Amino acid sequence: MQIVLISGLSGSGKSIALNVLEDAGYYVVDNLPAALLPQLVTHLRGAGWARAAIAVDVRSGASIAALPSQVEQLRDTVSDLRFIFLDARDETLIARFSETRRRHPLAGDGVTVEEAIKRERDALARIAELAHRIDTSDLHPNTLRAWVKDFIRVEESQGLTLMFESFGFKYGIPLDADLVFDVRCLPNPYYDPRLRPLTGCDEPVKDFLRKIPEVTRMSEDIRRFIANWLPAYMRDNRSYLTVAIGCTGGQHRSVYIAEWLADRFRDQLSVIVRHRSAARRAADRGAAAVHAPAAEEKQS
Repeated sequence: MQIVLISGLSGSGKSIALNVLEDAGYYVVDNLPAALLPQLVTHLRGAGWARAAIAVDVRSGASIAALPSQVEQLRDTVSDLRFIFLDARDETLIARFSETRRRHPLAGDGVTVEEAIKRERDALARIAELAHRIDTSDLHPNTLRAWVKDFIRVEESQGLTLMFESFGFKYGIPLDADLVFDVRCLPNPYYDPRLRPLTGCDEPVKDFLRKIPEVTRMSEDIRRFIANWLPAYMRDNRSYLTVAIGCTGGQHRSVYIAEWLADRFRDQLSVIVRHRSAARRAADRGAAAVHAPAAEEKQS
């Protein structure tokens, strides 16, 4: 039986993740009181369900405090238990509640949305440490859907999954990063007009960066650091290790090095690559194209 637990801050995208899992054939339960989790799993197993996705969050009230111990107990009885924790920066969450005009579950009675988010973050701090965290602050909904699909495609039997994530420092450091490497000191392809619209996945950018000794040396130093410390992270019984590589805009250098590193570890571990800022720009360009006047579309 495979169980996917989903938790996280209100407004971080839990409903999007649940919809992805429901479309993938999972039995989905939203807003389950944490105290009922063991009984639900027993019932679903007896009913013959092979896969289920269950959202448990601060709406459970005081019973949410029991979730960490329940997760540990479930690991002994469920062959494939996965846990996603969705997070986002405070200012992003505040903006989302303002745009949707939804009420935060802990707001009201003189408690502002900002204060409610802080209370919720404090209440879920221990739970976040148990799960694979996804920072949705700068993610387009389609990007989040794709990342959740990647998460459920990974085979549990493969042990630790190594995740390389490129990002742009100007958008902030991802909240889900376990290790962060800053590559802004390297020469930037952005200043070449021919390379500016491309990404680190494009051959012209790769050729530009391959020829620079500092890029090769830094990439190799990061690879060596990860390789040396991977056994320690494995002994910590982690399911995921997220390595974030950051440059200024998250388009060229960080994307190239994240892909380079992923190629070096694919023969040892399960590897996932994410390009946070590049995905954000692609989504923004797509949205701009959809809303562009017809005349502009013909001109392009």
